[in-house]
Amino acid sequence: MFEGQPKGLYALALANTGERFGYYTMLAVFALFLRANFGLEPGTAGAIYSTFLGLVYFLPLVGGAMADKFGFGKMVTIGIFVMFAGYLLLSLPLGGDTFALIVMALSLLLIGFGTGLFKGNLQVMVGDLYNEKKYADKRDSGFSIFYMAINIGALFAPTAAVKIMEWAQTDLGYSVNDSYHFAFAVACASLILSIAIYYFTRSTFRHVEGGTKKAGEEAVVEDLPASENKARIVALCLVFAVVIFFWMAFHQNGLTLTYFADEFTEKTSTGVQSMAFNVWNLVTIIIMVYALFSVFQSKKGSNKLVSGLVLLAGAAFLYWQYTRVSGEVAVSAPIFQQFNPFYVVALTPVSLAIFGALAKKGKEPSAPRKIALGMIIAAVGFAVMAYGSLGLPTPEAQKALGEGGEFVSANWLISTYLVLTFAELLLSPMGISFVSKVAPPKLKGMMMGGWFVATALGNMLVSVGGFLWGGIDLWIVWTVFIVLCLLSAVFMFAMMKRLEKVC
Repeated sequence: MFEGQPKGLYALALANTGERFGYYTMLAVFALFLRANFGLEPGTAGAIYSTFLGLVYFLPLVGGAMADKFGFGKMVTIGIFVMFAGYLLLSLPLGGDTFALIVMALSLLLIGFGTGLFKGNLQVMVGDLYNEKKYADKRDSGFSIFYMAINIGALFAPTAAVKIMEWAQTDLGYSVNDSYHFAFAVACASLILSIAIYYFTRSTFRHVEGGTKKAGEEAVVEDLPASENKARIVALCLVFAVVIFFWMAFHQNGLTLTYFADEFTEKTSTGVQSMAFNVWNLVTIIIMVYALFSVFQSKKGSNKLVSGLVLLAGAAFLYWQYTRVSGEVAVSAPIFQQFNPFYVVALTPVSLAIFGALAKKGKEPSAPRKIALGMIIAAVGFAVMAYGSLGLPTPEAQKALGEGGEFVSANWLISTYLVLTFAELLLSPMGISFVSKVAPPKLKGMMMGGWFVATALGNMLVSVGGFLWGGIDLWIVWTVFIVLCLLSAVFMFAMMKRLEKVC
């Protein structure tokens, strides 16, 4: 999995991990902040939330076009500083009046623009590491590792948000509304770490930063026949059309799935289940998964021995944690967002092992086929939610019932995030790899931006869930996303020959 990868992959992945940690710390509480601090209705808060997500993923198109002209590394650096300014404004506790709302809007614009300069261009640089022949067959696994690193940052983000808010309230005496700004301040600190990693490791990826031609010189970029360029762009646009609906459904994790966690899920947990809400238990499981793979894959007996000892230590730690479980553990809505990144990091080696075994037999599905399968699995994830929501009151009725409402086990959301993560692993890293491979050489930045525009459109449609949240039965809300995912999968399979032709 990790063998034979370019060194620059790990440098860029770690730089991205720092930035993503701050972003997801902010995102874990953002929708709840909008409702608590400004008194917004679910639909209005959802519209702002989805518009921000749309901005974050639309602006990489602009950032990519600028990078094609000025260089990827330069845009990445500028992007970090612009994002820092945005998070700094968002971390100021200005209250809930009109002025505070205007400052928040400005901060979101800065974060969106900075992310547009940073995110897509960093991924283009990752893709360009694999242009060398000796790394060409490692592209998909490289992007899986890169995607895993993103989720390491996201794994700790919900816990960081919850803990720093609790600290601000209990130790510093701030109100709940003001404590949200401490979570936003974490993003500022994470960006300082990100830029430090980027510059200290720059020597490993400087050759893919671009923008190094001297004045008066034209950069030499490979070109393809017009007909082939057209076929590639059409194939990419077909994939973009499908992923719109995946992200529309998947990013309900920060909106309706968070609403469900807040309004319909039991507020406490006991026994073994409560251990799932301690991020260090999840980290231990991740370490044990990788140790288990090392036991079977290592060629040296000493490595196998060390891995076996790590497995035993992890099991002992979890048992010790279990013996300390007593009473009820409080469960807050944002903490559920740790399960998706946990599953991504834990399951990435499983995914790579499965597809590696299929590749050896010549049976590995193409990237477009993986994306189509991912859409089907996403539909299954929302089917789990639909089943778990049968018999529950509507959100409006639940609100009227108050503490007398109906609440369900946290296992419904935990299970849903597991299924949705399987879908994500088939779609997101494979989609990014597909774009980096298929994009015409002269349009790499713009085409990677196109991937993010599709993501942006999907994120803007996330608000549909917010507007459905109210007087409609929950199983109907989830069925909307089931249908959209299945229709997208059917479309993808119908276009499969055209898509696989350019792979």
